[in-house]
Amino acid sequence: MKAYYSSDFRLGILGGGQLGKMLLTPTSKWDIYTLVLDHSDDAPCKVLANEFYKGDLQDYDTVYNFGKKVDVLTIEIEHVNVEALFSLEKEGVKVYPRPSVIKMIQDKGLQKDFYKEKDIPTSSYTRFQSLEELKQYNLTFPKVWKSATMGYDGNGVKVLKSKQDIDSLPDVACIVEDLVIFEKELAVIVARNPKGETEVYPVTEMEFHPEANQVEYVLCPANIDKEIAKKANTIALKVVHSMDHIGILAVEMFLTKEGDILVNESAPRTHNSGHHTIEASYTSQFEQQIRAILDLPLGYTKSIIPSVMINLVGEEGYSGDVFYENIEKAMSREGVTPHIYGKKQTRPFRKMGHVTIVNTDITIAREIAEDIKKTLKVKSK
Repeated sequence: MKAYYSSDFRLGILGGGQLGKMLLTPTSKWDIYTLVLDHSDDAPCKVLANEFYKGDLQDYDTVYNFGKKVDVLTIEIEHVNVEALFSLEKEGVKVYPRPSVIKMIQDKGLQKDFYKEKDIPTSSYTRFQSLEELKQYNLTFPKVWKSATMGYDGNGVKVLKSKQDIDSLPDVACIVEDLVIFEKELAVIVARNPKGETEVYPVTEMEFHPEANQVEYVLCPANIDKEIAKKANTIALKVVHSMDHIGILAVEMFLTKEGDILVNESAPRTHNSGHHTIEASYTSQFEQQIRAILDLPLGYTKSIIPSVMINLVGEEGYSGDVFYENIEKAMSREGVTPHIYGKKQTRPFRKMGHVTIVNTDITIAREIAEDIKKTLKVKSK
């Protein structure tokens, strides 16, 4: 593999959304030549990449031909043509995360099977190949239904309270899990490079929007005791090593009322639960991803200061050309940094940006975050 500091080194990114855009900050800092492939002409990455290509991430030929242009290929979204990635890997292109990891993560059934096989704690589940098969199964309630593939940001997930809830489900392969009564939802961001070196970020605590099932607040550090944090880190490290994953891995977990930790699911890329690291950590998750996939020394993951991150999502009742109401008021607050992703069109609950609030007292940061949430609104003109 060519070293990244070679004048002809080229890094490819599949996906041109906000995660890709934030990946381009460290590549610009280190003068790494970047190519981005995305389906949309309005992709946030378009104005920052050295070369931008419009194309279908699910199409074999499109992904394969793009991958042949680069030395190292990474992703900012896992919904890509994995068969093309296997072909590229065989032909010598460094693909990180590995295609085998992406293929497994793409299917929640395979992902749950993996946790079970590797003795990684997770909730009980049953796999179904069709809606008819699910209807014939004698379920007890409540349960959590998840589409096996293509779910994201709360889409493809539904709590089943009775048999009647099954009737409205799509006819797709799925898993049905036991509903976990949890105390907190946690996440651990862990990085691993090809040498097998790892670094773990402090555990974060996530609070979800009750309707959209999206992360609404991310608090770091999580309000948990040291032993729970140690257990969460140990599990995250077991997951990343068991997968032989290269790059950033976000491991989402449930902390039960009994003090057990169960892995919910993992994302083989930079993640919403790590956005605060841009302002609050010595090394952001985005810089760490670049360090990891280029087999560079991993950065220091300790937090500089406590933080709260809030997602900026489209307000209900607004669709069209985006307008950020009261952004100047938010920016006038001490320790408040907005990130606007560059999406031109808003719609209800669409992720349009995020805001990080840092403060030496996380309680104060949380209070400011609530105020920002009430003040800064994403609307249409």
